[in-house]
Amino acid sequence: QVQLVESGGGLVQAGGSLRLSCAASGRTFSLYAVGWFRQAPGKEREFVAAISHSGGDTYYADSVKGRFTISRDNAKNTVYLQMNSLKPEDTAVYYCAAAPGGIFGYRLTFNGEYLYWGQGTQVTVSS
Repeated sequence: QVQLVESGGGLVQAGGSLRLSCAASGRTFSLYAVGWFRQAPGKEREFVAAISHSGGDTYYADSVKGRFTISRDNAKNTVYLQMNSLKPEDTAVYYCAAAPGGIFGYRLTFNGEYLYWGQGTQVTVSS
């Protein structure tokens, strides 16, 4: 039903910045919370950030607090992840995902709560 497409990944040096975009289909986008996850080679998929359906509440992994910012523009059916002060350990494939609007709080840190996933975009940070 809901399709998500990530873009904006690339290769940057440590200390640089990137902005990822997650474009969603459908007029029901505003009913979904959206999260960003990442997966590095040989590691489990991990939570990065999430935003409530209204955009009023945000959540971040400790590893990215103060460096990453999640936001959304429901009129454009798009969620963004602004990544600043990038580190080599941020290197991963980044995925966006959508969860029902009734899912909130700590549950948004669990990948099992999300119904729809994008294909991912590669972020590589060199030292």
